[in-house]
This record gives sequence, C-alpha cells and structure tokens, in this order.
Amino acid sequence: MEKPDWEITATTVYCDAAGDEVTLIVYVDGACKCTGSRKNAGSSKKTRSPNKKIRDCVEAECPTLSKYRDSLLKG
Repeated sequence: MEKPDWEITATTVYCDAAGDEVTLIVYVDGACKCTGSRKNAGSSKKTRSPNKKIRDCVEAECPTLSKYRDSLLKG
C-alpha cells in the first residue's frame, strides 16, 4: 500500500449514537478518533436528556469511523 499524500483528514457526519454532528478524524498512520466520544465522555447509558436519545457512543467499535478510515487507507 502506498502512503497517502495527506497527514490528517476529517469529515463531519450526523451520528445517531451521539445524537449530534461529530467529526471523524483519520491520521496517515491509521489512527482515528471521533469528536462524539469526547462530547459524550462521562455520560452513561442511563443518562437521558428529555429531548434526546440515550447516549451509547463506543468509539473503538464504531462502524462509521472504521468504514471512513478503511475507505481512505485502502490502496
């Protein structure tokens, strides 16, 4: 696989688990993160806002984040 011609890239998407827009960030070495996990840090699955769903963000198992990273790094 060739090394991509970028260092870092990101996209913003709506995330059902976060209940908001989040930014997916991918680094050239394959590391990735999502701002949704930071927004929901400290929230538990039992925490519920009156107008929002229960937050259940699990960044390490996020299929959206994995799919975005894999689409960028496949070569």
